[in-house]
Amino acid sequence: MRPVKRLYICFVFTLFMAGASYGKALRIVSANGTLSEILVGLGLEKQLVGVDVTSTYPASLDKLPKIGHNRSIAAEGILALNPDVIIYTDQSMLSPTVVKQLNSSGKKVVAFKHEYSREGAIRLIREVGAYFNAKAQAEKMVTALQADLAKIPAPANPKKLLFIYARGTGTLMVSGAGTSLDKMFALAGHKNAVSGFNDFKPLTAESLVAANPDVLVLFSSGLESLEGIEGLLKLPGVASTNAGKNRKVVTMDGQFLTGFGPRLGKAAIELSQKVK
Repeated sequence: MRPVKRLYICFVFTLFMAGASYGKALRIVSANGTLSEILVGLGLEKQLVGVDVTSTYPASLDKLPKIGHNRSIAAEGILALNPDVIIYTDQSMLSPTVVKQLNSSGKKVVAFKHEYSREGAIRLIREVGAYFNAKAQAEKMVTALQADLAKIPAPANPKKLLFIYARGTGTLMVSGAGTSLDKMFALAGHKNAVSGFNDFKPLTAESLVAANPDVLVLFSSGLESLEGIEGLLKLPGVASTNAGKNRKVVTMDGQFLTGFGPRLGKAAIELSQKVK
């Protein structure tokens, strides 16, 4: 093979691995807010053509078409954006039917494992960076994340925290073992006030009083749906807890608190500061 021809082939291959196919940038759809945030950090924001509704950071992602949320995401809405690659995580809540439809479409569909831990966040950043041939950018993100993680303070007096998922008074759930909230509480050095079950379960006055949390944690949007702290205190059982009696309620942005991505350390630090 002539040296010039060999050099050209290597150049084209490098472009493809960097997220371009023969000079054309890949069109990427992200079905996960943490993945979207990582792609922006890798310098690939311009290649995003669609994101799910959890992709709220940075704010510039608001301008992109939305493919939906959780189980409401349909394959047709994704394929209408004509992506070259669709990425999601095992925590993205894409239904098996949608994943099967996407795989059958001829488009590239890539799933990343997302573990709710500091190691999992670092691994995810590196794996996404490796897939899109942006390892150097990924390592910069990892270095910044590790610096943040090292700054998480150890509480002198760990508290019992209870997360309430609220969408008005009609939808109230508490977060059990293995959830992103449970793992975030542990990362910040505190305890989940409830145990004995995984995932989420409906909130009851009896279980709330029995858990007797020191602090109630909600998404900012969740507390708003209850019309603020006064509305929260009106829920059965809340006023009888230590958290209710002391009006100790912490709110944070949902994606920031549960994303377990590049801002994980910052989120844990903010939670620690608010729980004090």
